[in-house]
Amino acid sequence: MKLQDIHTIYFLGIGGIGMSALARFFHKHGAAVYGYDRTQTALTRALEAEGMHVHYTDDPALVPDKPDLIVWTPAIPADLQILQFVKTLQAPLKKRAEVLGLISRGKRCAAIAGTHGKTSTSSMTAQLFRTGGIDATAFLGGIARNLGSNFAEGDSDWVVVEADEYDRSFLHLTPDIAVINSMDPDHLDIYGSPAAVEEAYRQFARQIKPGGVLMYKHGLPLEAVCAELRADGRQACSFGIGAGDLFATDLRVENSRLCFRLHTGPNWPAAPLHALEIALAFPGRHNVENAAAATALALLAGVSPAQVQAGLADYAGVHRRFEYIIRTENLVFVDDYAHHPAELATTIAAARMFFPGRAITGVFQPHLFSRTRDFAEEFAAALDQLDRCYLLPIYPARELPIEGVHAEMLAGLMKNKNVQVLDKSELLQALAQQTPEVLLTLGAGDIDTLVEPIKNLLATQSLRDENRTK
Repeated sequence: MKLQDIHTIYFLGIGGIGMSALARFFHKHGAAVYGYDRTQTALTRALEAEGMHVHYTDDPALVPDKPDLIVWTPAIPADLQILQFVKTLQAPLKKRAEVLGLISRGKRCAAIAGTHGKTSTSSMTAQLFRTGGIDATAFLGGIARNLGSNFAEGDSDWVVVEADEYDRSFLHLTPDIAVINSMDPDHLDIYGSPAAVEEAYRQFARQIKPGGVLMYKHGLPLEAVCAELRADGRQACSFGIGAGDLFATDLRVENSRLCFRLHTGPNWPAAPLHALEIALAFPGRHNVENAAAATALALLAGVSPAQVQAGLADYAGVHRRFEYIIRTENLVFVDDYAHHPAELATTIAAARMFFPGRAITGVFQPHLFSRTRDFAEEFAAALDQLDRCYLLPIYPARELPIEGVHAEMLAGLMKNKNVQVLDKSELLQALAQQTPEVLLTLGAGDIDTLVEPIKNLLATQSLRDENRTK
């Protein structure tokens, strides 16, 4: 299939962050874009405002006549009437990942994979490429604030792609340079075992093009596949904090920014880097690692160290990745997409890094019954790092309930007993009874719909407290 032959395209699940980026690509290239999603969101409204056609009813009659391509996501329920209908059409039916692979195959591809850190590293990479004069096309898993979108159209032959491990989607990619940030087990409903997750990452690495480079976090179990790559002329280098072929040292917080220095070791395949001073607006060791990975890709693509320094200084982050909703002297409210135990622990630790000595309150909405069951003890351990925790009911997404798996189960496993299970409708009242110093809303479900009401509540409380002290 040739991209120039696609004039009418239909998306099943167009409101997904990855699907909407593809929809924007085809719309930019002149195709008539149609799509279905279960609910209207800010993102689907944005797609409609841009000129795409979105409907929210499971009605096959709303599918356009004779689409040239139908794109679907495995997150769509198998019993959806529209899905059953489009399977009877003559038009090709492809998964999102297949189409992304088709688009990227004709370009030089920088692909970022990992259980955690994909979106931040991808958006940093796109930022650095563009700061360095490489007008890269970008497909991201979040709304990058520097771009104002999850998609950017570029004129260069480079494409920056977030390589999603869900449903083994990233195996449709053949990158020139690639990152593996982490290989923690997730999506066990798809993979079945942690070993299968790790093997999928190894296969992703094997798909790097001849002459290409793998950048991986120092310490990941990739020694054997790295040897394979080196044996046939490809390269494999590591990044990390204090270790790796590109590494960070001297981490410190200065003027509300996370500062560190980047260096390269003797096996670095490009020009050496000596103590490049970096300042980020976002906390956390994970963001140091993300920045190191993005820097590696940018340097390998030809961006200069000075341009890397400037690009990271101007990096504005991603929607729902340690996103400041309120930041005043007495009150901090951060919204974050963290939905895996490692991500929760990382986000809480990042908050403590920037706001030491302050009490941290977290509101967590677990995402998926299977993930909650598979990592219950790990979730409890991560949430124990909060001073106060509010747990919301599990967001089911594509799943049916699993007996015995619920938010109360997580609360029962926690050692910190300053935890309360609430419905979403009860949360504002609970928050009104305390004045949090640092508040985190955490989760990948629909917890983001509570952000604006919480912001309004806290702003009102803050104004009232200021008036009292006058």
